[in-house]
Amino acid sequence: LHEHITGNLNVVENKTMHICTNIFRTLPPSDNPDFDPEEDEPTLEASWPHIQLVYEFLLRFLENPDFQPSIAKRHIDQKFVLQLLELFDSEDPRERDFLKTILHRIYGKFLGLRAFIRKQINNIFLRFIYETEHFNAIMSIINIHDYLVHVVCLSFCTVICLMRSCCFSVCSIINGFALPLKAEHKQFLMKVLIPLHTAKGLALFHAQLAYCVVQFLEKDPTLTEPVIRGLLKFWPKTCSQKEVMFLGEIEEILDVIEPTQFKKIQEPLFKQISKCVANPHFQVAERALYFWNNEYILSLIEENIDKVLPIMFGSLYRISKEHWNPTIVALVYNVLKTLMEMNCTLFDELTSSYKAERQREKKKEQERDELWKKLDELRLSSAALVQNNSHGLPSVQNNNNNNNNNNSSNNNDNQDTRAEAAAVPTDNKVPDAGVAASESTPCAK
Repeated sequence: LHEHITGNLNVVENKTMHICTNIFRTLPPSDNPDFDPEEDEPTLEASWPHIQLVYEFLLRFLENPDFQPSIAKRHIDQKFVLQLLELFDSEDPRERDFLKTILHRIYGKFLGLRAFIRKQINNIFLRFIYETEHFNAIMSIINIHDYLVHVVCLSFCTVICLMRSCCFSVCSIINGFALPLKAEHKQFLMKVLIPLHTAKGLALFHAQLAYCVVQFLEKDPTLTEPVIRGLLKFWPKTCSQKEVMFLGEIEEILDVIEPTQFKKIQEPLFKQISKCVANPHFQVAERALYFWNNEYILSLIEENIDKVLPIMFGSLYRISKEHWNPTIVALVYNVLKTLMEMNCTLFDELTSSYKAERQREKKKEQERDELWKKLDELRLSSAALVQNNSHGLPSVQNNNNNNNNNNSSNNNDNQDTRAEAAAVPTDNKVPDAGVAASESTPCAK
């Protein structure tokens, strides 16, 4: 096959048809929807012995010294690249390795396809972030893009040596990135790589993702502030494992940050670190406290101790008294000692103000407790009064009835008295007016 390829580059159309017919296919649905690459065995391609030969044929075809992209571009076009990218969703890691190498070769030789390849890789990331969260080769694609965004600035020989020696590892040191960064690359960083931190399966590709982010910041330090704020925006709230990964990435960023950029992000960053130190999950607190073991980070903190110490002091002092884990308490004591040595005067002032604030809080708590106690007493007295009134109601009613009975008997006595007065004899009555007149007037004779 190699000899045939070497001597017959004029049959490109037949070769590409042969390749497309054999490798481009619809991938079957996964047998295990909850497939975990770290725990489960991948489903291997049943026809791999045949497909492997075709991939090797395509790879030899692209690596041929006499290969002419100007002729092959009529057949290795955008449609070909799209079909190739769709195959990255294969569960067979052997196929994904071949695809990664082939895509590198196509990107290096076909200059007209570079922008299209980057755009389609962005689309894969966006679909993974906002739609499916399923793509078997997401880690491979991240590795590829880490290579693609730098490869335009490397000589072809350097690229080939880099790929062969490092086997496309994410740890490859890629030099020669063109400055200033293109707007396309900045947009990819902020719109794709940073939101990619929200993926549920972040642990599978976080190392590669963090490497890409740090590479961007090394090339353009002005991106530090938006990157840090983006990570703080997507900071995990309920997953301690992801929080530990975020802290690790933050430390990697602080290792390459410039002092001028550190001043811009120190306040929001250390507010989050303060929350992590106070986290009841000891791994999160421990990872945050390990920042003080980094000499460069310590130097940045010392230069800005007047800003950092007031943010961190309250959490550190409280945790030194209250945290359940003795290891965390010991680490906090070491951190407090280090901060005190940096600025003893400020440390003493913060200690005094913290204790005074605690006294005020205790006083407020005491006043609040007393107020609640008074309210409880008032409630109990009101309840007792209501209860007494409810028990005394029948006697009041009896008294009212007795009074009513007495009043009715008095009324009856008055009526009897009036009746007796009406029954007095008539001889005691006053004489009639006519009789009186006759007795008083003498008779005329």
